[in-house]
Amino acid sequence: MTDNPDQFNVLRKIKSKPNSSQRELASELGFSLGKLNYCLKALKDKGLIKIKNFSKDPNKLRYAYILTPKGVATKTKITLNFMKRKMKEYDELKAEIEEDI
Repeated sequence: MTDNPDQFNVLRKIKSKPNSSQRELASELGFSLGKLNYCLKALKDKGLIKIKNFSKDPNKLRYAYILTPKGVATKTKITLNFMKRKMKEYDELKAEIEEDI
């Protein structure tokens, strides 16, 4: 599982826009192309995404980024863990406020 927020954000963006170009992904995430390439390579090496080029596209530089089943499961686990942490923080803050009242 990845605890890297940048990689998590890339997973989320790929899930919502799998046919985006690297420039589009980098721009929407606020990343440089180098940083995005680094994240994409790490996600591919972990088996969380597949990178495929469009064989019929005359511009062979166009790629599709696809979450693997492992990538979907990892994204879901990270999201659930995030939500659990935030719910715990909310409950703690709520209890703290109630003590002060």
